[in-house]
Amino acid sequence: MKNCFKYIMVFSLAFLLVSCEKGFLDVNTDPNNPALEVGTPQLMFPAAVASSAGRIGAEYAIIGGMWSQFWTQSNAANQYKAYDQYNVTSTTAQYVWSEVFSGALNDYSYIINYAQENEDWTYYLLGTVMNAYTYQIMVDFYDQVPYDEAFMGGDGNYSPVYNDGKYVYEQLIAQIKDALSKDFSSSTNSVVGDEDFLFGGDVDSWKQFANTLLLKMYLRMVYEDPTMAQDGYSYVKNNGFGFLSTDAAMDVFEDSPGKSNPLYEYNFRQLNVSTNLRASYTFLSWMQENGDPRIDKYYTPGAGGQLAMHQGTFGLSTTELSPDDVSVALVHATDPVYFISAAESYFLQAEAYERFENGSGAKTSYEMGIEAAFAQTGIDATIAQSLYIDGAVYAYPDGDFESKLEAIITQKWASLPGAHAFEAFFEKNRTGYPKTSTVFSDDASYIPGQIVYPEGGITAGKFPMRLVFTDRESNTNPNTPAAVSFDTKVWWDVN
Repeated sequence: MKNCFKYIMVFSLAFLLVSCEKGFLDVNTDPNNPALEVGTPQLMFPAAVASSAGRIGAEYAIIGGMWSQFWTQSNAANQYKAYDQYNVTSTTAQYVWSEVFSGALNDYSYIINYAQENEDWTYYLLGTVMNAYTYQIMVDFYDQVPYDEAFMGGDGNYSPVYNDGKYVYEQLIAQIKDALSKDFSSSTNSVVGDEDFLFGGDVDSWKQFANTLLLKMYLRMVYEDPTMAQDGYSYVKNNGFGFLSTDAAMDVFEDSPGKSNPLYEYNFRQLNVSTNLRASYTFLSWMQENGDPRIDKYYTPGAGGQLAMHQGTFGLSTTELSPDDVSVALVHATDPVYFISAAESYFLQAEAYERFENGSGAKTSYEMGIEAAFAQTGIDATIAQSLYIDGAVYAYPDGDFESKLEAIITQKWASLPGAHAFEAFFEKNRTGYPKTSTVFSDDASYIPGQIVYPEGGITAGKFPMRLVFTDRESNTNPNTPAAVSFDTKVWWDVN
Protein backbone atom coordinates (compact mmCIF):
# COMPACT_ATOMS: atom_id res chain seq x y z
CA MET A 1 0.00 0.00 0.00
CA LYS A 2 2.82 2.40 0.85
CA ASN A 3 4.39 1.95 -2.58
CA CYS A 4 1.05 2.61 -4.23
CA PHE A 5 0.82 5.99 -2.60
CA LYS A 6 4.44 6.75 -3.39
CA TYR A 7 3.66 6.25 -7.06
CA ILE A 8 0.76 8.67 -6.75
CA MET A 9 3.18 11.16 -5.20
CA VAL A 10 5.70 10.61 -7.97
CA PHE A 11 3.11 11.14 -10.69
CA SER A 12 1.91 14.32 -9.04
CA LEU A 13 5.41 15.74 -8.64
CA ALA A 14 6.45 14.83 -12.15
CA PHE A 15 3.34 16.49 -13.52
CA LEU A 16 3.79 19.61 -11.44
CA LEU A 17 7.43 20.09 -12.29
CA VAL A 18 6.54 20.64 -15.94
CA SER A 19 5.20 24.05 -16.97
CA CYS A 20 1.64 23.43 -18.08
CA GLU A 21 -0.72 25.53 -20.15
CA LYS A 22 -3.39 26.26 -17.59
CA GLY A 23 -5.61 29.16 -16.73
CA PHE A 24 -8.23 29.68 -14.10
CA LEU A 25 -10.65 27.71 -16.24
CA ASP A 26 -8.83 24.60 -15.00
CA VAL A 27 -9.09 25.75 -11.39
CA ASN A 28 -12.85 25.82 -11.59
CA THR A 29 -13.51 22.18 -12.26
CA ASP A 30 -16.46 21.04 -10.21
CA PRO A 31 -15.15 19.69 -6.87
CA ASN A 32 -18.48 17.90 -6.36
CA ASN A 33 -17.95 15.76 -9.46
CA PRO A 34 -14.33 14.64 -9.51
CA ALA A 35 -12.99 12.06 -11.92
CA LEU A 36 -13.99 8.58 -10.77
CA GLU A 37 -10.40 7.41 -10.35
CA VAL A 38 -9.59 10.15 -7.83
CA GLY A 39 -12.89 10.24 -6.00
CA THR A 40 -11.81 9.38 -2.45
CA PRO A 41 -9.71 11.30 0.09
CA GLN A 42 -7.47 8.24 0.48
CA LEU A 43 -6.36 8.64 -3.14
CA MET A 44 -6.56 12.40 -3.48
CA PHE A 45 -4.87 13.49 -0.26
CA PRO A 46 -1.34 12.18 -0.96
CA ALA A 47 -1.45 13.65 -4.46
CA ALA A 48 -2.63 16.99 -3.05
CA VAL A 49 0.17 17.09 -0.46
CA ALA A 50 2.69 16.23 -3.17
CA SER A 51 1.23 19.06 -5.23
CA SER A 52 1.77 21.54 -2.39
CA ALA A 53 5.29 20.25 -1.85
CA GLY A 54 6.10 20.23 -5.55
CA ARG A 55 5.22 23.84 -6.19
CA ILE A 56 5.87 25.54 -2.87
CA GLY A 57 9.07 23.58 -2.31
CA ALA A 58 10.62 24.41 -5.71
CA GLU A 59 10.24 27.73 -7.51
CA TYR A 60 8.79 29.63 -4.53
CA ALA A 61 11.63 28.23 -2.43
CA ILE A 62 14.17 29.56 -4.93
CA ILE A 63 12.58 33.00 -4.94
CA GLY A 64 12.47 33.01 -1.15
CA GLY A 65 16.06 31.81 -0.90
CA MET A 66 17.26 34.55 -3.24
CA TRP A 67 15.29 37.29 -1.50
CA SER A 68 16.37 36.07 1.94
CA GLN A 69 19.94 36.08 0.61
CA PHE A 70 20.85 32.50 1.33
CA TRP A 71 21.68 32.14 -2.37
CA THR A 72 22.59 34.32 -5.30
CA GLN A 73 22.67 33.65 -9.02
CA SER A 74 25.85 32.04 -10.29
CA ASN A 75 28.10 34.25 -12.39
CA ALA A 76 28.33 31.37 -14.85
CA ALA A 77 24.59 31.17 -15.64
CA ASN A 78 21.41 33.26 -15.91
CA GLN A 79 18.63 30.90 -14.79
CA TYR A 80 17.46 32.98 -11.83
CA LYS A 81 19.02 36.32 -12.68
CA ALA A 82 15.61 38.04 -12.79
CA TYR A 83 14.90 37.03 -9.17
CA ASP A 84 18.28 38.36 -8.06
CA GLN A 85 17.69 41.64 -9.91
CA TYR A 86 14.25 42.05 -8.30
CA ASN A 87 12.84 42.00 -11.81
CA VAL A 88 9.35 40.99 -10.67
CA THR A 89 6.78 41.00 -13.47
CA SER A 90 3.35 39.59 -14.26
CA THR A 91 5.05 36.51 -15.72
CA THR A 92 7.09 35.71 -12.59
CA ALA A 93 6.16 32.23 -11.33
CA GLN A 94 2.85 32.39 -13.16
CA TYR A 95 2.77 28.65 -13.80
CA VAL A 96 3.20 28.03 -10.09
CA TRP A 97 0.09 30.08 -9.35
CA SER A 98 -1.96 28.10 -11.88
CA GLU A 99 -0.74 24.74 -10.67
CA VAL A 100 -1.24 25.48 -6.97
CA PHE A 101 -4.87 26.38 -7.59
CA SER A 102 -5.69 23.72 -10.18
CA GLY A 103 -3.77 21.04 -8.28
CA ALA A 104 -3.39 21.19 -4.52
CA LEU A 105 -6.11 23.68 -3.60
CA ASN A 106 -8.66 22.16 -5.94
CA ASP A 107 -8.01 18.73 -4.41
CA TYR A 108 -8.20 20.00 -0.83
CA SER A 109 -11.53 21.66 -1.62
CA TYR A 110 -12.94 18.34 -2.77
CA ILE A 111 -11.46 16.42 0.19
CA ILE A 112 -12.92 18.88 2.71
CA ASN A 113 -16.38 18.77 1.12
CA TYR A 114 -16.36 14.99 0.79
CA ALA A 115 -15.18 14.48 4.37
CA GLN A 116 -17.74 16.91 5.76
CA GLU A 117 -20.59 15.23 3.91
CA ASN A 118 -19.47 11.83 5.20
CA GLU A 119 -18.59 13.06 8.72
CA ASP A 120 -15.06 11.79 8.21
CA TRP A 121 -13.47 14.23 10.63
CA THR A 122 -9.99 12.80 10.26
CA TYR A 123 -9.75 13.72 6.59
CA TYR A 124 -11.67 16.89 7.30
CA LEU A 125 -8.85 17.92 9.64
CA LEU A 126 -6.05 16.83 7.32
CA GLY A 127 -7.57 18.53 4.29
CA THR A 128 -8.38 21.69 6.21
CA VAL A 129 -4.88 22.08 7.63
CA MET A 130 -3.10 21.54 4.31
CA ASN A 131 -5.59 23.78 2.51
CA ALA A 132 -4.99 26.54 5.06
CA TYR A 133 -1.22 26.12 4.90
CA THR A 134 -1.16 26.32 1.11
CA TYR A 135 -3.59 29.23 0.94
CA GLN A 136 -1.61 31.11 3.58
CA ILE A 137 1.53 30.94 1.42
CA MET A 138 -0.39 32.27 -1.57
CA VAL A 139 -1.85 35.14 0.47
CA ASP A 140 1.57 36.01 1.86
CA PHE A 141 2.99 36.21 -1.65
CA TYR A 142 0.05 37.84 -3.47
CA ASP A 143 -2.22 39.35 -0.78
CA GLN A 144 -5.50 39.02 -2.68
CA VAL A 145 -6.51 35.58 -3.98
CA PRO A 146 -9.74 33.91 -5.17
CA TYR A 147 -11.39 32.29 -2.19
CA ASP A 148 -15.16 32.58 -1.79
CA GLU A 149 -15.84 31.83 -5.45
CA ALA A 150 -12.88 29.57 -6.18
CA PHE A 151 -13.62 26.03 -7.38
CA MET A 152 -17.19 26.89 -8.44
CA GLY A 153 -16.80 26.02 -12.12
CA GLY A 154 -19.59 23.48 -11.86
CA ASP A 155 -21.91 26.39 -11.13
CA GLY A 156 -20.78 28.20 -14.24
CA ASN A 157 -18.53 30.65 -12.43
CA TYR A 158 -15.23 30.71 -14.30
CA SER A 159 -14.28 34.23 -13.19
CA PRO A 160 -14.06 34.13 -9.39
CA VAL A 161 -13.63 37.35 -7.49
CA TYR A 162 -10.51 37.90 -5.44
CA ASN A 163 -10.81 38.30 -1.68
CA ASP A 164 -8.62 40.49 0.51
CA GLY A 165 -5.79 38.74 2.31
CA LYS A 166 -7.01 39.44 5.81
CA TYR A 167 -10.46 38.12 4.97
CA VAL A 168 -8.91 34.90 3.64
CA TYR A 169 -6.83 34.55 6.80
CA GLU A 170 -9.95 34.96 8.94
CA GLN A 171 -11.81 32.29 6.96
CA LEU A 172 -8.89 29.87 7.15
CA ILE A 173 -8.56 30.39 10.90
CA ALA A 174 -12.28 29.74 11.38
CA GLN A 175 -12.05 26.55 9.32
CA ILE A 176 -9.09 25.24 11.32
CA LYS A 177 -10.91 25.90 14.58
CA ASP A 178 -13.96 24.11 13.23
CA ALA A 179 -11.87 21.12 12.19
CA LEU A 180 -10.26 20.93 15.63
CA SER A 181 -13.67 20.90 17.28
CA LYS A 182 -14.86 17.68 15.62
CA ASP A 183 -15.38 14.25 17.20
CA PHE A 184 -12.30 12.24 16.33
CA SER A 185 -13.65 9.16 18.11
CA SER A 186 -16.58 8.83 15.69
CA SER A 187 -17.00 5.55 13.86
CA THR A 188 -17.36 7.49 10.60
CA ASN A 189 -13.73 8.58 10.72
CA SER A 190 -11.18 6.99 8.40
CA VAL A 191 -8.14 5.20 9.72
CA VAL A 192 -5.27 6.91 7.93
CA GLY A 193 -1.89 5.28 7.38
CA ASP A 194 0.89 5.52 4.81
CA GLU A 195 -1.14 7.83 2.59
CA ASP A 196 -0.35 10.51 5.16
CA PHE A 197 3.18 11.54 4.15
CA LEU A 198 3.61 13.81 7.18
CA PHE A 199 2.58 11.84 10.26
CA GLY A 200 1.47 8.41 9.12
CA GLY A 201 -2.07 8.99 10.37
CA ASP A 202 -1.20 10.37 13.82
CA VAL A 203 -4.16 12.67 14.41
CA ASP A 204 -2.64 14.25 17.52
CA SER A 205 0.32 15.42 15.42
CA TRP A 206 -2.09 16.93 12.92
CA LYS A 207 -3.79 18.81 15.74
CA GLN A 208 -0.40 20.19 16.78
CA PHE A 209 0.32 21.14 13.17
CA ALA A 210 -3.03 22.93 13.03
CA ASN A 211 -2.36 24.76 16.29
CA THR A 212 1.16 25.76 15.25
CA LEU A 213 -0.13 27.02 11.90
CA LEU A 214 -2.68 29.13 13.77
CA LEU A 215 0.10 30.55 15.95
CA LYS A 216 2.10 31.46 12.85
CA MET A 217 -0.90 33.19 11.28
CA TYR A 218 -1.71 35.12 14.45
CA LEU A 219 1.89 36.31 14.77
CA ARG A 220 1.96 37.32 11.13
CA MET A 221 -0.92 39.73 11.79
CA VAL A 222 0.43 40.96 15.13
CA TYR A 223 1.32 44.45 13.90
CA GLU A 224 -1.79 44.90 11.76
CA ASP A 225 -4.35 43.58 14.29
CA PRO A 226 -2.70 43.13 17.70
CA THR A 227 -6.02 42.46 19.43
CA MET A 228 -6.89 39.55 17.14
CA ALA A 229 -3.36 38.23 17.51
CA GLN A 230 -3.57 38.42 21.32
CA ASP A 231 -6.97 36.70 21.41
CA GLY A 232 -5.73 34.10 18.95
CA TYR A 233 -2.73 33.34 21.10
CA SER A 234 -5.03 32.79 24.09
CA TYR A 235 -6.95 30.24 22.04
CA VAL A 236 -3.92 28.25 20.83
CA LYS A 237 -2.33 28.34 24.28
CA ASN A 238 -5.39 27.06 26.11
CA ASN A 239 -7.04 24.60 23.71
CA GLY A 240 -4.92 21.67 24.91
CA PHE A 241 -3.58 20.60 21.52
CA GLY A 242 -0.05 21.89 22.01
CA PHE A 243 2.51 22.81 19.35
CA LEU A 244 4.77 20.86 17.04
CA SER A 245 7.89 19.37 18.57
CA THR A 246 8.58 17.33 15.43
CA ASP A 247 8.72 18.41 11.80
CA ALA A 248 5.59 18.70 9.71
CA ALA A 249 7.39 17.56 6.59
CA MET A 250 7.03 15.35 3.55
CA ASP A 251 9.95 12.97 3.86
CA VAL A 252 9.44 10.14 1.35
CA PHE A 253 11.73 11.20 -1.49
CA GLU A 254 14.15 8.96 -3.38
CA ASP A 255 17.26 9.70 -5.42
CA SER A 256 15.82 8.92 -8.84
CA PRO A 257 14.12 10.98 -11.57
CA GLY A 258 10.62 12.09 -10.68
CA LYS A 259 10.89 10.84 -7.11
CA SER A 260 13.29 13.32 -5.53
CA ASN A 261 12.95 16.46 -3.45
CA PRO A 262 11.24 19.05 -5.70
CA LEU A 263 13.91 21.71 -5.22
CA TYR A 264 16.55 19.15 -6.23
CA GLU A 265 14.40 17.92 -9.10
CA TYR A 266 13.58 21.41 -10.37
CA ASN A 267 16.95 23.11 -9.96
CA PHE A 268 19.49 20.29 -10.25
CA ARG A 269 18.16 17.25 -12.06
CA GLN A 270 15.89 18.84 -14.69
CA LEU A 271 18.28 21.66 -15.52
CA ASN A 272 21.19 19.21 -15.52
CA VAL A 273 23.15 21.97 -13.75
CA SER A 274 24.17 21.76 -10.11
CA THR A 275 25.75 25.19 -9.67
CA ASN A 276 23.04 27.80 -10.36
CA LEU A 277 22.46 28.65 -6.71
CA ARG A 278 25.64 30.02 -5.18
CA ALA A 279 26.35 30.98 -1.60
CA SER A 280 25.39 34.57 -0.81
CA TYR A 281 27.98 36.55 1.10
CA THR A 282 25.13 37.91 3.25
CA PHE A 283 24.43 34.55 4.91
CA LEU A 284 27.78 32.82 4.54
CA SER A 285 29.68 35.72 6.14
CA TRP A 286 27.26 35.64 9.10
CA MET A 287 27.88 31.93 9.59
CA GLN A 288 31.63 32.37 9.36
CA GLU A 289 31.53 35.32 11.76
CA ASN A 290 29.77 33.12 14.31
CA GLY A 291 31.71 29.90 13.72
CA ASP A 292 28.47 28.14 12.76
CA PRO A 293 29.15 24.54 11.64
CA ARG A 294 25.95 24.42 9.60
CA ILE A 295 27.89 26.16 6.84
CA ASP A 296 29.04 22.73 5.61
CA LYS A 297 25.46 21.46 5.67
CA TYR A 298 24.09 24.36 3.65
CA TYR A 299 26.87 24.72 1.07
CA THR A 300 29.25 22.56 -0.92
CA PRO A 301 32.64 24.31 -0.89
CA GLY A 302 34.09 25.54 -4.16
CA ALA A 303 37.69 25.07 -5.19
CA GLY A 304 38.60 27.95 -2.91
CA GLY A 305 36.79 26.55 0.12
CA GLN A 306 33.66 28.10 1.64
CA LEU A 307 33.54 31.31 -0.39
CA ALA A 308 30.55 33.38 -1.43
CA MET A 309 29.48 35.84 -4.07
CA HIS A 310 28.11 39.22 -3.08
CA GLN A 311 24.39 39.35 -3.71
CA GLY A 312 23.36 39.98 -7.29
CA THR A 313 26.81 40.54 -8.75
CA PHE A 314 26.70 37.69 -11.35
CA GLY A 315 29.69 38.94 -13.30
CA LEU A 316 29.31 42.67 -12.67
CA SER A 317 32.14 43.02 -10.18
CA THR A 318 35.72 43.24 -11.44
CA THR A 319 36.92 41.52 -8.26
CA GLU A 320 34.43 38.66 -8.40
CA LEU A 321 35.62 35.12 -7.76
CA SER A 322 35.90 32.51 -10.44
CA PRO A 323 32.73 30.37 -10.58
CA ASP A 324 34.74 27.29 -9.65
CA ASP A 325 35.84 28.94 -6.40
CA VAL A 326 32.37 29.80 -5.08
CA SER A 327 30.35 27.56 -2.75
CA VAL A 328 27.16 26.01 -4.11
CA ALA A 329 23.81 25.51 -2.39
CA LEU A 330 23.75 21.99 -0.96
CA VAL A 331 20.43 20.24 -1.67
CA HIS A 332 20.01 16.47 -1.52
CA ALA A 333 17.58 14.44 -3.60
CA THR A 334 16.16 12.89 -0.44
CA ASP A 335 15.79 16.11 1.60
CA PRO A 336 12.34 16.57 3.15
CA VAL A 337 10.02 19.38 2.19
CA TYR A 338 9.29 21.17 5.45
CA PHE A 339 5.89 22.77 5.89
CA ILE A 340 6.56 23.80 9.49
CA SER A 341 9.76 22.50 11.05
CA ALA A 342 10.20 21.79 14.75
CA ALA A 343 12.71 24.66 14.84
CA GLU A 344 10.19 27.08 13.34
CA SER A 345 7.60 25.94 15.87
CA TYR A 346 9.93 26.68 18.79
CA PHE A 347 10.88 30.10 17.42
CA LEU A 348 7.19 30.96 16.97
CA GLN A 349 6.59 29.97 20.58
CA ALA A 350 9.57 32.03 21.75
CA GLU A 351 8.21 35.14 20.05
CA ALA A 352 4.73 34.53 21.44
CA TYR A 353 6.09 34.17 24.98
CA GLU A 354 7.94 37.46 24.64
CA ARG A 355 4.90 39.25 23.28
CA PHE A 356 2.14 37.76 25.41
CA GLU A 357 3.75 36.16 28.48
CA ASN A 358 6.26 38.84 29.55
CA GLY A 359 9.04 36.60 28.28
CA SER A 360 8.24 33.59 30.46
CA GLY A 361 9.42 30.50 28.59
CA ALA A 362 10.90 32.47 25.69
CA LYS A 363 14.54 31.68 26.38
CA THR A 364 13.86 27.96 26.70
CA SER A 365 11.91 27.85 23.44
CA TYR A 366 14.58 29.91 21.69
CA GLU A 367 17.27 27.45 22.76
CA MET A 368 15.13 24.48 21.80
CA GLY A 369 14.66 26.13 18.40
CA ILE A 370 18.42 26.37 17.90
CA GLU A 371 18.86 22.72 18.91
CA ALA A 372 16.10 21.63 16.51
CA ALA A 373 17.60 23.72 13.71
CA PHE A 374 20.99 22.06 14.21
CA ALA A 375 19.39 18.62 14.47
CA GLN A 376 17.64 19.30 11.15
CA THR A 377 21.08 19.39 9.52
CA GLY A 378 22.37 16.35 11.43
CA ILE A 379 24.49 18.26 13.96
CA ASP A 380 24.43 17.11 17.59
CA ALA A 381 22.61 19.18 20.19
CA THR A 382 25.77 19.61 22.25
CA ILE A 383 27.25 21.71 19.43
CA ALA A 384 24.16 23.90 19.41
CA GLN A 385 24.33 24.24 23.20
CA SER A 386 27.92 25.43 23.04
CA LEU A 387 26.78 28.34 20.85
CA TYR A 388 23.85 29.49 22.98
CA ILE A 389 25.22 29.13 26.52
CA ASP A 390 25.64 32.38 28.44
CA GLY A 391 28.23 34.56 26.79
CA ALA A 392 28.32 32.56 23.53
CA VAL A 393 27.50 34.05 20.14
CA TYR A 394 23.88 32.82 20.10
CA ALA A 395 23.12 33.43 23.78
CA TYR A 396 19.65 34.81 24.41
CA PRO A 397 20.00 38.56 24.98
CA ASP A 398 19.15 40.34 28.22
CA GLY A 399 18.05 43.53 26.48
CA ASP A 400 14.70 44.96 25.47
CA PHE A 401 11.96 43.29 23.46
CA GLU A 402 13.38 44.28 20.08
CA SER A 403 16.81 42.83 20.83
CA LYS A 404 15.16 39.55 21.82
CA LEU A 405 12.90 39.57 18.76
CA GLU A 406 15.92 40.18 16.54
CA ALA A 407 17.69 37.18 18.07
CA ILE A 408 14.63 34.95 17.58
CA ILE A 409 13.98 35.98 13.97
CA THR A 410 17.66 35.84 13.06
CA GLN A 411 17.91 32.28 14.33
CA LYS A 412 14.72 31.42 12.50
CA TRP A 413 16.29 32.89 9.33
CA ALA A 414 19.35 30.68 9.87
CA SER A 415 17.13 27.59 10.07
CA LEU A 416 15.26 28.15 6.80
CA PRO A 417 17.53 27.60 3.77
CA GLY A 418 15.87 25.00 1.56
CA ALA A 419 12.29 24.15 0.73
CA HIS A 420 10.65 26.80 2.93
CA ALA A 421 13.16 29.62 2.51
CA PHE A 422 10.30 31.95 1.62
CA GLU A 423 9.35 32.03 5.32
CA ALA A 424 12.53 34.01 5.98
CA PHE A 425 11.45 36.50 3.30
CA PHE A 426 8.01 36.89 4.88
CA GLU A 427 9.48 37.33 8.35
CA LYS A 428 11.95 39.94 7.13
CA ASN A 429 9.05 41.94 5.73
CA ARG A 430 7.00 41.49 8.90
CA THR A 431 9.66 42.25 11.52
CA GLY A 432 12.51 44.01 9.73
CA TYR A 433 14.98 41.26 10.74
CA PRO A 434 17.63 40.58 9.64
CA LYS A 435 18.29 44.30 9.39
CA THR A 436 18.96 46.01 6.07
CA SER A 437 22.51 47.23 5.55
CA THR A 438 23.26 50.85 4.68
CA VAL A 439 26.29 49.72 2.66
CA PHE A 440 26.96 46.94 0.15
CA SER A 441 28.55 43.79 1.48
CA ASP A 442 31.96 44.51 -0.07
CA ASP A 443 32.32 47.60 2.12
CA ALA A 444 34.70 47.35 5.08
CA SER A 445 31.97 48.57 7.42
CA TYR A 446 29.45 45.89 6.35
CA ILE A 447 27.95 43.91 9.24
CA PRO A 448 27.70 40.19 8.32
CA GLY A 449 24.13 38.95 8.01
CA GLN A 450 22.52 42.27 7.12
CA ILE A 451 20.44 42.25 3.94
CA VAL A 452 21.89 44.26 1.05
CA TYR A 453 20.44 45.67 -2.12
CA PRO A 454 21.84 43.47 -4.94
CA GLU A 455 24.54 45.04 -7.06
CA GLY A 456 22.61 44.09 -10.20
CA GLY A 457 19.25 45.25 -8.89
CA ILE A 458 17.10 47.16 -11.38
CA THR A 459 14.59 48.72 -8.97
CA ALA A 460 16.48 51.80 -7.75
CA GLY A 461 17.02 50.46 -4.25
CA LYS A 462 13.49 49.15 -3.72
CA PHE A 463 13.13 45.67 -2.19
CA PRO A 464 10.34 43.23 -3.18
CA MET A 465 7.41 42.90 -0.82
CA ARG A 466 5.33 40.45 -2.84
CA LEU A 467 4.72 38.72 -6.13
CA VAL A 468 2.32 40.39 -8.57
CA PHE A 469 -0.82 39.14 -10.29
CA THR A 470 -0.03 37.06 -13.32
CA ASP A 471 -0.78 37.74 -16.98
CA ARG A 472 -2.51 34.38 -17.24
CA GLU A 473 -5.09 35.37 -14.65
CA SER A 474 -5.52 38.88 -16.00
CA ASN A 475 -6.11 37.44 -19.48
CA THR A 476 -8.60 34.77 -18.39
CA ASN A 477 -10.34 36.26 -15.38
CA PRO A 478 -11.76 39.80 -15.66
CA ASN A 479 -12.05 39.92 -11.86
CA THR A 480 -8.28 39.85 -11.42
CA PRO A 481 -7.38 42.99 -9.44
CA ALA A 482 -5.58 45.87 -11.09
CA ALA A 483 -1.83 45.47 -11.43
CA VAL A 484 0.24 46.39 -8.38
CA SER A 485 3.92 47.10 -7.92
CA PHE A 486 6.33 44.48 -6.55
CA ASP A 487 7.02 46.80 -3.59
CA THR A 488 3.35 47.06 -2.56
CA LYS A 489 3.06 45.59 0.91
CA VAL A 490 0.67 42.76 1.67
CA TRP A 491 -2.02 43.33 4.26
CA TRP A 492 -0.10 42.29 7.39
CA ASP A 493 3.09 44.19 6.47
CA VAL A 494 2.59 47.53 8.23
CA ASN A 495 6.11 48.24 9.52
